[in-house]
Amino acid sequence: MSLAPLREKIDGLDRQLVDLINQRLTLAAEIGRIKRSQGGEIYVPEREDAVLRQVAAHNTGPLRPEALRAIYREIMSAAIALEKPLSVAYLGPEATNTHAAAIKKFGASVDYQALGTIADIFTAVEKGEADLAVIPIENSTEGSVRETLDSFVESDLKVVAQIHLEISHALISRSPLEKITRVYSKDQALAQCRQWLQRHLPHAQLVEAPSTGRAVEIAKDDPTVAAVAGELAADHYGVPVVARNIQDRADNTTRFFVLARKPAGPVGHGKDATSFLISLGEEAAAHSGALLKMLMPLAERGINLSKVESRPSKRRPWDYYFFIDVTGHYEDPAMKAAVAELRKFCPVVKWLGSYPATG
Repeated sequence: MSLAPLREKIDGLDRQLVDLINQRLTLAAEIGRIKRSQGGEIYVPEREDAVLRQVAAHNTGPLRPEALRAIYREIMSAAIALEKPLSVAYLGPEATNTHAAAIKKFGASVDYQALGTIADIFTAVEKGEADLAVIPIENSTEGSVRETLDSFVESDLKVVAQIHLEISHALISRSPLEKITRVYSKDQALAQCRQWLQRHLPHAQLVEAPSTGRAVEIAKDDPTVAAVAGELAADHYGVPVVARNIQDRADNTTRFFVLARKPAGPVGHGKDATSFLISLGEEAAAHSGALLKMLMPLAERGINLSKVESRPSKRRPWDYYFFIDVTGHYEDPAMKAAVAELRKFCPVVKWLGSYPATG
């Protein structure tokens, strides 16, 4: 059979697709105009989640679900850009894992700001210098990012979405293994590759850098240095990859939060997640079973706990904040009732945000 008729059909479908996409974007631009006139938010996580679920439900193949989601991410990215220029801050410089997570979430059509520290990112959104931010919250191998947890204590920003990104690390350097004397990277990245580094570079000093991208910048200028980072950073900064997939676990995944000044609405139907910061204060020191008491108002109302982690409050010795993730939205009646009960005996019950459970 000749290829020409098939290619003509594809060309015709492409023309239809372009027309349909532009019609969709025209409607999105009109929605953006209405939102601005009413003071509404341009990025609406619960609507984004609903759209992705709807298109996935209509997909009969052969297009894979993850490919369809990627296509629609870019369509929605273009739509957001037409509604209003959107600025997203992330932990820079360019080509870090946080940058990759931000692009995965928001596509290529928004404006990105690379910032040097997690504290800088919180400040940028709080001051209105960025509309949204993407920050790392925890890794499947090495646990939570301490700087992020600590930043939530003083901030009123809200978590409005989450992103899960599989992390593959490479050793990046201008020199072979035997000439490398120092390895730079973010503390979490070094920890995720600890066993590989001990086996292959036992003589090298491990040095913490502000980010994986900054580590590659250092390796570019010093031939005795290697960086642990993603291959995206190696390509971006033009530094060779010495070894690939050096992370200790093949399923190494990092979870990121999207931050905004205003909270997200509910997805509903059990498809929301919520994060809290809670302090037991003197209750924890004075009574045994205080932590169990904190969890009971949730358990009694059928609210599932998916994570609990403690961090020193830094106010006095042995005083802790508890960060918890639960299923459901803050506005759910059961959640409201549980929070009201918690506030009777917990000095701090801070809602960090509710967001679609997918990501």
